[in-house]
Amino acid sequence: MNKRQLGSSDIYLSELSLGCMSLGRDPKIAKSIIDRALNAGVNYLDTADLYDFGENERIVGEAIKGRREDLIIGTKAGNKFTPGEQGWTWDPSKSHIKSAVKDSLQRLGIDYIDLYQLHGGTIDDPIDETIEAFEELKQDGLIREYGISSIRPNVIKEFVKKSNIVSVMMQYNALDRRPEEEILELLNKNSISVLARGPMAKGMLSSQAQQKINQKGQEGFLDYSFEELKAVIDKWMDYESGERTLEALALQYILHQEPVATAVFGASSVKQVEENLSYLEASPLTEQIFGEIQAMTKQLTYKKHR
Repeated sequence: MNKRQLGSSDIYLSELSLGCMSLGRDPKIAKSIIDRALNAGVNYLDTADLYDFGENERIVGEAIKGRREDLIIGTKAGNKFTPGEQGWTWDPSKSHIKSAVKDSLQRLGIDYIDLYQLHGGTIDDPIDETIEAFEELKQDGLIREYGISSIRPNVIKEFVKKSNIVSVMMQYNALDRRPEEEILELLNKNSISVLARGPMAKGMLSSQAQQKINQKGQEGFLDYSFEELKAVIDKWMDYESGERTLEALALQYILHQEPVATAVFGASSVKQVEENLSYLEASPLTEQIFGEIQAMTKQLTYKKHR
């Protein structure tokens, strides 16, 4: 699988990566999903301390035993919680981040985290203090690089201006093209990579598109009404062929954009991994098809969806 540089760092991520939030709580199933992805060339696993209140990190840690040297591990912090208790609070303070990283390392069973990310954030946060925490963790060798997971342009711009982030994780897919409004260009100019999550738009861009729209699109999606979604997906379905699956097309669309380092797909079964791996067998995406997708979908704005 092709790899792309993460920002200006010495880390290279596989074009497809596995978002671990949907793995579930069965360690055997989770390991089978992770093993299939890794054996296909995926080298980046993305988790967070908040997923199942630490249990997801623990399951990932068990699944990767003996394979650490081949992997890039990313996790996230900023949400304060007590294992075994419901609820959490937002805490981007230095003290919390430096405490949370130790808990994540223990649950994952590793000595360092390749990519540590702030899991959210607002413009009212103590951003300088947050950055200081990440920089100190980097100096201490507990993390290799850091980034943020955010869809807020004002927060992203502050971190671009003030920090040494190498990445921004954000929702990006052919239906949600908000990053194209201004963020992709900004990040590209500053050699900061995008980790694109939600590439299938809740499954509405997958081979089960019609079913997923009926399940999850009844109230619309962002600026799309249900009727508009159906019209777009009717056209989208026309691209399914022996040359590429709809999953492959969805992944090709976002990976066509220069600052995107990897498309982070989720999977709760090996079958879903296989569907995303169809990307590897697809014919290259042409500029014509890329342009046609842009013409049939909306260029949305973050201003309406903050």
